[in-house]
Amino acid sequence: MPFINVRLFEGRTPEQKRAFVEAVTREAARTLDCSPEAVDIVFEDVRKSDWATGGKFWSDPRPE
Repeated sequence: MPFINVRLFEGRTPEQKRAFVEAVTREAARTLDCSPEAVDIVFEDVRKSDWATGGKFWSDPRPE
């Protein structure tokens, strides 16, 4: 039973998440030779103020 945890910045629409879930479920089931019903996907929406890369929060101003 594949369990896929997806962390991403908050703000994606339910439609975007649904399309992602459908595509990832289909490919996970095909690649791992399991039924789509065995694939679990959990989203964790993260605020940009709670995510940092390279010592800088994503909520900090970025050069253009």
